[in-house]
Amino acid sequence: MRTLRLSDCRREASQVGDEKYRSRHVRRGERARIKVTTTLLVVILVGFVGAGSYYVWDRFSVPDYSGAGSGKVRVDVPEGSTLTDIGVVLRDTGVVKSVVAFTEAAQDNPRGQSIQAGSFTMRKEMSGAEAVKLMLDPASRIRGGVTIPEGKTANQVYATLAKATDVPVKDFEKAGRSPLALGVPESWFERQDGQKVTYSIEGFLFPDTYEFPPDSSAQAILKEMVKHFLAQDKKIGFSKQVRSELQISPYEALIVASLAQAEAGNKDDLGKVARVAYNRIYSGDFPCNCLEFDVGINYYYQLTGKPTKPSKKMTREELRDPKNPYRLHGKAGLTPTPINNPGAEALKGASDPPKGSWLFFVAIDKQGHSAFATTDAEHERNKDKAHEAGII
Repeated sequence: MRTLRLSDCRREASQVGDEKYRSRHVRRGERARIKVTTTLLVVILVGFVGAGSYYVWDRFSVPDYSGAGSGKVRVDVPEGSTLTDIGVVLRDTGVVKSVVAFTEAAQDNPRGQSIQAGSFTMRKEMSGAEAVKLMLDPASRIRGGVTIPEGKTANQVYATLAKATDVPVKDFEKAGRSPLALGVPESWFERQDGQKVTYSIEGFLFPDTYEFPPDSSAQAILKEMVKHFLAQDKKIGFSKQVRSELQISPYEALIVASLAQAEAGNKDDLGKVARVAYNRIYSGDFPCNCLEFDVGINYYYQLTGKPTKPSKKMTREELRDPKNPYRLHGKAGLTPTPINNPGAEALKGASDPPKGSWLFFVAIDKQGHSAFATTDAEHERNKDKAHEAGII
């Protein structure tokens, strides 16, 4: 029989207590691990549910009307508008319920990116998809735009615009006196040829077909045309090409483009006529660096209200009149301003003309094609062709 001493009892009690302590702490650690694991699972599940519900909201909760709408409303989309810009216009006029409803529908439609500026007859409270479909339908576009042909002077453009918009010519004339206020950057009037800078809207009224919103002012209309010119300059790369390749100012090249637009009888010759102009002015191979084009004379006559006349009826005194700042005979260099508003082909021809040493050209057929020459002898032979064709 074992006799238990008090010390043994205390030791056994102590061992039992240690085991209970360890057991209790192991259970607490397990519970803690279980709690952490459970919390992580909850967070992960909440994350999945949250992402799913966000996707569901993003995909299906965009405010949108249903159906094709009703009634009629005119919508005017400015030139250069993005899909988002168009969506804002449609939302603000009550056509669609939200910008996103329209932009998502446009992105889903294979032709949605081709929606262009202009005026449209739309309906109130249309779904985004129906609005896109209607804007792509030619029947919804409001016609009656005004077309400005290439090579028209500012005064001729004013007359065309006045007839199409019922805005008086004098309003266009007044607005046109301030090209900087119409959006032409002042840097456009920098010249490197030593001639005096003359601020003019001539050359910046880009030829195209326009659809102006109703009740547009003369200033708003001309601003839109200048904006279009600047966009075309960027698209064609006109200024950049002129500075890097020709190393002259864009304004000088714009003047050359207008001269080529007036002189060339065929778009195929625009670049060659521009090359002749550059060769005569900048190469040093032509007497006095004079252009000797006749077209500047008639431009000045139009500005001053005098009747224009064919080149063959112009006298020597008229061609060399010192009072005419647009004369190009007996005067070195370019005209003070462009003499018309050249189109895209003329701008391309003036910014990237073909290589050639031509100094002369003359029209040789009734389709307006010209023959180009480097020497006087070649030019005389070409003139004989023109005589035989009854051109001169």
